[in-house]
Amino acid sequence: MCTVSFIPRKKGYAVAMNRDEKLTRDKGLPPKFHQVAGRTVLGPSEPGGGSWIAVNDTGATLALINWYAVKAVVKTRALSRGVVVNSVRAAAGKDEIDSTLAGLPLATINPFRLIGIFPATGEILEWRWDLKNLLRKKRPWKARQWISSGFDEPKARRTRSAIFRQEQLNSPAASLAWLRRLHRSHAPERGAFSTCMHRPDAMTVSCTEIALTSRHATMRHHQGPPCRTRKQYVRRLRLKLARNG
Repeated sequence: MCTVSFIPRKKGYAVAMNRDEKLTRDKGLPPKFHQVAGRTVLGPSEPGGGSWIAVNDTGATLALINWYAVKAVVKTRALSRGVVVNSVRAAAGKDEIDSTLAGLPLATINPFRLIGIFPATGEILEWRWDLKNLLRKKRPWKARQWISSGFDEPKARRTRSAIFRQEQLNSPAASLAWLRRLHRSHAPERGAFSTCMHRPDAMTVSCTEIALTSRHATMRHHQGPPCRTRKQYVRRLRLKLARNG
């Protein structure tokens, strides 16, 4: 289960991603800088090396959520979906990602949705892999969410989306404070369907926030559920070129 929220801001954007996992799963590692294909990339990782979100020095953010609504699964040993973000994290646009994904052994990777946010072109793109087809969809540059849940994805999407829309009505979705409140929220009640998720066997294990300006990307990574964690890592990535606007 995961929740990714995007809000456009003046001369930039902000993204927050709650990562929900079983309590038996190994803890993720805090963000680090990496040099990939001549670009600087920043993101957290799994102990095995995979990742679920990253930002690079072109200002592009790439995030991946599992696509549980697709019931098909790899029948033999599956390759971790964590390789997908790692393979595209240095990309500056859709052409690079199209080419990279085409070279992956997708038949061995379970269904996913890859979100790409590209401020240089003002594009939000989503790649969907369902074990048969890889489709790319363009999304409008406006506040929106992506939600996944291995517990009950339709209900999780309905519940969290309703809270997202209600919070937009209560206050314009344009501030980091708004985004942080949303991602530590237990509305409508603390449990399996709240944005900050809690179940006996699983919970929100981290929250990663990316705030982009015309010159920097600042990543704040909270270890543990954002409703109570006090430990956070803050890293700032300087963009190679100041963007227009």
